[in-house]
Amino acid sequence: MTASSALPYQRLHVELDARRYPIHVGPGLLDDPDMLVPYLAGQQVMIVTSETVAPLYLERLKHALSGDGRDVREIVLPDGEHTKTLASVERIWDALLAAGFNRRCTLVALGGGVIGDMAGFAAACYQRGVAFVQVPTTLLSQVDSSVGGKTGVNHPRGKNMLGAFWQPRAVVIDTRTLTTLPARELSAGLAEVIKYGLIQDVDFIAWLEARMSALRALDADALTDAILRSCAIKAEIVAADETEQGQRALLNLGHTFGHAIESHQGYGNWLHGEAVGAGMLMAAALSQRLGWLEPDEVLRVEALIAHAGLPVTAPASMSGDDFLSIMRLDKKNIDARLRLVLLSRLGDACIHDATPSDMLDALLTDFPRR
Repeated sequence: MTASSALPYQRLHVELDARRYPIHVGPGLLDDPDMLVPYLAGQQVMIVTSETVAPLYLERLKHALSGDGRDVREIVLPDGEHTKTLASVERIWDALLAAGFNRRCTLVALGGGVIGDMAGFAAACYQRGVAFVQVPTTLLSQVDSSVGGKTGVNHPRGKNMLGAFWQPRAVVIDTRTLTTLPARELSAGLAEVIKYGLIQDVDFIAWLEARMSALRALDADALTDAILRSCAIKAEIVAADETEQGQRALLNLGHTFGHAIESHQGYGNWLHGEAVGAGMLMAAALSQRLGWLEPDEVLRVEALIAHAGLPVTAPASMSGDDFLSIMRLDKKNIDARLRLVLLSRLGDACIHDATPSDMLDALLTDFPRR
């Protein structure tokens, strides 16, 4: 806990040597200039937000950032994963150019993961790189996409295929924004929280099993604890492997299967967290086939995912060939070898590129559909 602000909050850091940056977590932080102004590069500020988030929080954030002669503008983009395209990022660049913003401008991403990814990518490219700050308003973006510097957009042939690593100057997580989050979006965020337990912290799995009802009921203390633990795990992994040359790929547990679902079903029809939830169960089931997990452990994973309100089946319209054709485009693949993040045991993930093709085919054929 720190006392530099009038509001109670907790802070941890992503340790990247000279590019070390803080993650602030607490209630009401988007109203607090002390949480935001120190991380601006200059007097020019562009808030990037969405049509859903703008009516809720844009004016409050503008008020916190205004003053001392700062030029604070905004661009409001449509909602949805299907809008995460180069065309949307070009709208951000157009707004920056129209405003005459220079290399000392700062982009502030106010919204969920789609907004954060696009604003970060726009910042990475505008005049070869300008500052940005993350103010995530969904649980998924608070525990995952806002931390670590992955930015980018989707391509019709694959999710997040165009992008850059570009770290924010700070991540400001106002836990009160979760009170306006729809239940489906909250569940989608819980998929990423569950992921951290599965890949690195078996005690966190037990904690989630005991508190899942409280999390879904928006218990403030439970949510804060879950956010802090999730961010701490991600910060540790990012510090060790910023550009995903090794360990950071473990954060993609369930994502190879999940991205295939998102791409096949059409971006936005399955929320990212919903697809990851089903994907993590597919990864656990494949880990069992490899002899690494016991059947009761897979059932434990399934129960936790279901308790979070997430799907535990794949789309009925997807065949095994549909999965494979998209999974072969995954960025983790090397030399045409399909690399999957699996579980050597609960709380311990690994990257595996030697799954027998007949075993993977059987999993993709037999996994329940609905």
